[in-house]
Amino acid sequence: MKIKEIAILWATLTLLAIAAGFLTHLQKVQKLGQPGVKIVQEPVTNNAGVILAPVSVYLPKQIPSFVSKELPVTDVEFNTLPKDTTYGRRNYRSFDGFECNASVVLMGSDRTSIHKPQYCLVGQGWKLEKTEVETVRMQLPQPYDLRVMKLTLSITVNKGDKIIPVRGIYTYWFVADGELTPNHWERMVMTARDMLTSNVLQRWAYISYFAYGSPGQEDAVFARMKNLMITTVPQFQIASGSAAKNVAAMQEETPDQQSQPLANLSARQ
Repeated sequence: MKIKEIAILWATLTLLAIAAGFLTHLQKVQKLGQPGVKIVQEPVTNNAGVILAPVSVYLPKQIPSFVSKELPVTDVEFNTLPKDTTYGRRNYRSFDGFECNASVVLMGSDRTSIHKPQYCLVGQGWKLEKTEVETVRMQLPQPYDLRVMKLTLSITVNKGDKIIPVRGIYTYWFVADGELTPNHWERMVMTARDMLTSNVLQRWAYISYFAYGSPGQEDAVFARMKNLMITTVPQFQIASGSAAKNVAAMQEETPDQQSQPLANLSARQ
C-alpha cells in the first residue's frame, strides 16, 4: 500500500472515530422531545388479553355511525420493537359494513421503533400497485392540509373454491411535536436537524389507516377513509400543520372533545 493511500485510510478512520465520539456525546446530552399524539393510562394487550404495557396512544372509541373495538398488538411485534414503544390500535366499522383499522406506533428513546411500512405489507403478501402523496383537508383544531402517503395494494384470497381479488388502501404519515411529514426520509432529516441544533430527539409517531374493498372501489374506499380521518385525527394528534398547538395544553383536553359527524358517503362493499 502506498504512503498516500495509508494517509487517506488513517484520515478516514480518524474522521469516523471523531464522528462516532460526537454522536455518543449527543446521545448522552440529548433531550427526548414531547410526543405529537396523546398518551393515556389504558393498557395495551395481546391476542390472549395479556397486558403488554400500562399506557397506550389514545384513539377515540365513539364515532358517529361507527362502532369500534381495540385491536391487540401481536407478541412478535411487541418483542421485536424497542420496549419503550407505545401503541394505539382500533378497528372502526360503520353501520353499512365499511371497516378501517387505525394504528399508531410511537417511539421512545430508540429510533428503531419507526420503519417504512412497505416492508411489513409486502411481507404479509400484499403487492404494491401505486404510491402517491395525497392531501386531506382537516378542519380541526383549525383548517390545514394534512399530507399523507397513500399506498394502493392488491392481494388475492381464497374463499371456498374461488380466488377473490382484493384492493387495499393504506395511508400513513409521521408526526412529532409540531412536525408533520408523509416522507420517511424527510423525517430522518428533520430528526438529524433537531438533534444537531437543539439536542432534542423528537418522539416520532407513525400513524396509519388501512381499509380494503373490491377492484374498482379504490376511490370510494379512500373517500370513506378520509372522512374517518377528518373526524378521528384531531382527537388524538396534537400537531396540526403550521399552527401546531401547545403540547401541554392539548394533553389536558378531554379525549372525546372535538368529535364531528362523518359525511354520509357510501361505498359498494
